[in-house]
Amino acid sequence: MWKYLSIVINVAAYTALIADYLGRSGVAPAVAQPGGARTGAVIGMTLLLSFVNYAGVSVVGWGAVALGIVSLAPFVLMTAMAVPKVRPSRWALQVKGKKDWRLFFNTLFWNLNYWDCASTMAGEVERPEQTFPRALAVAVVLIAGSYLLPLMAATGATDASPDAWVNGYLADAAGIIGGTWLKYWTGAGAVISSIGMFEAQMSSGAFQLLGMADMGLLPAFFSRRAASTGTPWVAITLSTVVTIVVSFLCFDDVVATANFLYSLGTLLEFASFLWLRAKHPAMKRPYRVPLPLPALVAMCAVPSAFLAYVCVVAEWKVFALAAGLTMLGVGWHGVMRVCKAKKLLRFNNTVSADPQQ
Repeated sequence: MWKYLSIVINVAAYTALIADYLGRSGVAPAVAQPGGARTGAVIGMTLLLSFVNYAGVSVVGWGAVALGIVSLAPFVLMTAMAVPKVRPSRWALQVKGKKDWRLFFNTLFWNLNYWDCASTMAGEVERPEQTFPRALAVAVVLIAGSYLLPLMAATGATDASPDAWVNGYLADAAGIIGGTWLKYWTGAGAVISSIGMFEAQMSSGAFQLLGMADMGLLPAFFSRRAASTGTPWVAITLSTVVTIVVSFLCFDDVVATANFLYSLGTLLEFASFLWLRAKHPAMKRPYRVPLPLPALVAMCAVPSAFLAYVCVVAEWKVFALAAGLTMLGVGWHGVMRVCKAKKLLRFNNTVSADPQQ
């Protein structure tokens, strides 16, 4: 539940980003400010993009490839055009005044997490034991390059103050470097990138609900698929509703809450990973990390420290929201156990959650 809620809460951040980019570009200035226009735009985009998700994993997957190419192109061009204008001394400038390290680490963490979400769709992928490691290796290189190179180009080729760097400013920096046409292309690339992330994470959250229903942790109707596309339409519908509700939070709270729940879920994943390797070393696994247990503990210790830091520096309202959602999850689990025991709802019992079976 921690991981599922972190995903659907995180999805709400992308429609907010799209609204910010559209507002700053001048395409729809009204959606950049809080109010009815922004609320309507965010809800409308959430419904539209969720309907696209209904089209199927193949559509989402190949669509993400196309969106990735289109969205990266202006950033590659901006980086190339910035090279003659870069002054390395700009990279060493210090920000004056108080620094918001909580916001910095939350944003950094948000931009670099959710790698494990791809595992929820492993059943939809051919030869996942070969495909996933290759895809992750390529993704690491692409993500590192697509963050570092445009950021170094924009900060090295412009004299913008730190206060100017708000959501959507990278498009303004592209305009300074290459002209108005590059500004709008970069803004469009950022919007397209956010759309791709929305689709990928909505699929991940929906298929997580599907997997929980297949394991008998949720009622069987959560595993219903559309006859024409094979997509879990019930799970997509619920995820869309939760995302719309969360979209009324401010962007920073959405990111911080998603990070907090994701950190709790990931710490639980690491603990489960180490416990299973220690207690059931001979258990058959579709994937096996080729390291002994002490090395696995060391491998998990570094990210665990960062995850713990993200949780510790969260604000009180993030703690309160996460605590409320956690109690909701625990209560939901108790209700499901009662429903299963009294046969009030139908559950799938074909897949066991017991690691010994």
